[in-house]
Amino acid sequence: MLRFFENLVDPYLSYEQSNTPPRKLWPFLVEYLRPFSKVFWATGLFSVANATIDIVLIWYVGVIVDYLSQGMPAQVWADHGTEMILVALFVLIIRPSIGGTHVALLHNTIMVNFATMIRWRAHSHVLRQPVGWFESDFAGRIANRIMQAPPAAGEAVFQVFDAMAFASVTLVGAGFMLAEADPRLLVPLVVWLFMYLALMRWTLRRITPASQAAADARSAVTGRVVDAYTNIHSVKLSGHHEREREYAREAIEVARQAIATEMRIITKMDVTLTVLNGFLIVSVIGWALALWYQGAASVGTVAATSALVLRLNNMTYWIMWSTTNLFENLGVVKEGMETITHPITLVDAEQAPLLDFREGLIEIDSVSHHYGRGSGGLESISLTIKPGEKIGLVGRSGAGKSTLVKLMLRFYDTEKGCIRIDGQDIASITQESLRRQIGMVQQDSSLLHRSVRDNIKYARPEATDAQMIEAAKQAEAHDFILNLEDPQGRKGYEAHVGERGVKLSGGQRQRVALARIILKDAPILILDEATSALDSEAEALIQQALFNVMKGKSVIAIAHRLSTIAAMDKIVVLEDGHIAEQGTHAELLKSSGLYARFWARQSGGFIGLEEAAE
Repeated sequence: MLRFFENLVDPYLSYEQSNTPPRKLWPFLVEYLRPFSKVFWATGLFSVANATIDIVLIWYVGVIVDYLSQGMPAQVWADHGTEMILVALFVLIIRPSIGGTHVALLHNTIMVNFATMIRWRAHSHVLRQPVGWFESDFAGRIANRIMQAPPAAGEAVFQVFDAMAFASVTLVGAGFMLAEADPRLLVPLVVWLFMYLALMRWTLRRITPASQAAADARSAVTGRVVDAYTNIHSVKLSGHHEREREYAREAIEVARQAIATEMRIITKMDVTLTVLNGFLIVSVIGWALALWYQGAASVGTVAATSALVLRLNNMTYWIMWSTTNLFENLGVVKEGMETITHPITLVDAEQAPLLDFREGLIEIDSVSHHYGRGSGGLESISLTIKPGEKIGLVGRSGAGKSTLVKLMLRFYDTEKGCIRIDGQDIASITQESLRRQIGMVQQDSSLLHRSVRDNIKYARPEATDAQMIEAAKQAEAHDFILNLEDPQGRKGYEAHVGERGVKLSGGQRQRVALARIILKDAPILILDEATSALDSEAEALIQQALFNVMKGKSVIAIAHRLSTIAAMDKIVVLEDGHIAEQGTHAELLKSSGLYARFWARQSGGFIGLEEAAE
């Protein structure tokens, strides 16, 4: 039966993705509330019904007390027995059905699906952000906001239906009950209500910014802690255990102070509320007793009034806490919105076509890119790579090699100029169709925390196991893969490699990454120090495999070890964002330019970085 309620709303319902989602809280929530509109109406009605029943039952207790005070037990039973049996059946059968439906809608429909929908859509939005956006923030903080904001939104909705609606009906019902007994009983209730609302207003005006500050501080703690864990090798190698403790302690202390500020507000609110509720209990029950003493109220009225006021006393704490939690959760949502509603700036053109790949002619036409800083990066680069041509890219660190590759992959849009493949500006086609035609092996090949099989097949999921194994063999990875076993006992291609592939050596990670690119078999190949993590013997074997893979492809290879690119069709030397020289290995050596100096100053086949000091 509960499965029925769980399936009332599909959290993965298709929707129109927006590159600029609402940045304000209410418009943001409205986008997610729409699929739940009918459920919310039903939940509200059942919440009102539930609260009404509870108020009526308190009133009926007073009625029973009056019955008992008016005659002998046998006479009371004869006059009112049938009525009380019907009320008992209502309490035993109808009330649980209404209450159960209300709870099921809240817990099994809203709580299960509302946060799920927000998390799913938020993750989908964040995945569409460009690489540069991720490079400017902590992965831990991004993940923290994706994980915290959706359940906070779900809790906020829960509080509205579970507390706000219930409290409103209870308060209105209490007013009617007191007015029926004697309108004068409304006076202390109204006075108390105004003071209660003033206290709530005071609390909320202070708790909302305090809650958001606490949420920001907690995210900062998460960011620093995850940063240390992600780079644990650097922490251990540098012997900076105490430094990292202090770095985290600074953020933890800021979070502690933020939470302390929040708790001071709550404590003041709680003490004041206790005083207000004392006034409510004494004034209303005291007045009811005075009316009874004067003969203006029955014993049942005093009993029902006392029960009602004590219920209000208990409920006010719950409502105040629920309201406070509501605004705390809204603060968490607003903090998460800084990430999950950030506009996507690098987007496909409207109705962008797929890349129509024909031969693989790459034209880099007067391209400039400085990451918005006005300096660094690339300046007016022009380069043509013919179909099947192999280009070696050389230059000191910071010369612009990686920037050029990122622009070719459209991780960033060029600030000036354009890049064309087979005559098509890559800014005018879809990003995914562009990247499907490019295979890339980086110097630091991080892997997904999944099986070796999943990692190799990631670039081409439809490949057969036989094709996957053949790619692993070409990458000299098959033999060591067969000997892998993870802590859960999974072996070979089913073994998981750990976060970023940490359970493998650098050379093993590189070979798995090479196997992935070999399996992808893309017509354009980018190699960024592809064999730098390998020993000499493995490098020699894989270099031969790479040469086989390169056949018929357009290739760009970045290398500091110049011997690995000496056989390329053309070598391009970058210096300070410009093309300093280009030509074959022999031509560049003969010209006695920058490349020739790099070659002469190599140590173990690497560019001598001390050249930068000259």
